[in-house]
Amino acid sequence: IYERLTGEKGYFDTRVVFIDESGAKNARKKRLAIMDQDGANVRYLSDGRSIVLTPRFSPNRQEITYMSYESGQPKVYLLQIETGQRELVGDFPGMTFAPRFSPDGQKVIMSLLRDDGNSNIFAMDLRSRSTTRLTNSTAIDTSPSYSPDGSKVVFTSDRGGRAQIYVMGADGSGQTRISFGDGVYSTPVWSPRGDLIAFTKQTAGEFQIGVMRVDGSGERILSTGFQQEGPTWAPNGRVLMFFRDSAGGPKLVSVDLTGRNEQSIPTANFASDPAWSPLLE
Repeated sequence: IYERLTGEKGYFDTRVVFIDESGAKNARKKRLAIMDQDGANVRYLSDGRSIVLTPRFSPNRQEITYMSYESGQPKVYLLQIETGQRELVGDFPGMTFAPRFSPDGQKVIMSLLRDDGNSNIFAMDLRSRSTTRLTNSTAIDTSPSYSPDGSKVVFTSDRGGRAQIYVMGADGSGQTRISFGDGVYSTPVWSPRGDLIAFTKQTAGEFQIGVMRVDGSGERILSTGFQQEGPTWAPNGRVLMFFRDSAGGPKLVSVDLTGRNEQSIPTANFASDPAWSPLLE
């Protein structure tokens, strides 16, 4: 019905992976969890013994890549959703974080923090386990996200002073800054349609969720609040989900591209770091 009425594909049979947070603020238990996009049918994928962050779906919806502090410092893991089998993605020296799959599911792109305090972006081929360094700056380059066709990567870098949004080829070529607004940009993510990039922006003590065209033009703010971040796209590219920290802990919120239809997503506990599953064709 949704598709007939709007001409857009629906997203009602999709799932969301997120971080379930329970317990006191200074001793918060964080578990990987998965649910239907409306908050129903929650299932826990980790036991909460170690902190987990930034889960992201593979294109076939069978796997999740995420970050865990299990070894004492953050490392990137792969988890098979149905079997619970998991593996470490590259045991690099230093911290690895902000992982995402390539659209073909063959690679995981992530940030790697070195001892000198700089972080650069690497892609790992999941078959050969070989890694390719994509950025090589004396700055913090992080939060990479592929374009839907896999040809480009959007990321943030503070190489110009404060964190802004950049785009490069998937091989690291042609690194170009596309954001020029006031404030600090973070968590850019390419729309499944390829037409927009969503982001978090911090300015004047407020956190904003917004979108811009892929060349950086047409920036629009959809939601403003205290401590909200981490947008993820619905597979139809017309709704965003993010988390907002208010009243003691984070909760999940969705908003459409008009910015007018904002909805709270019900969860049993506090919830953060949502990632929407792709549609299976």
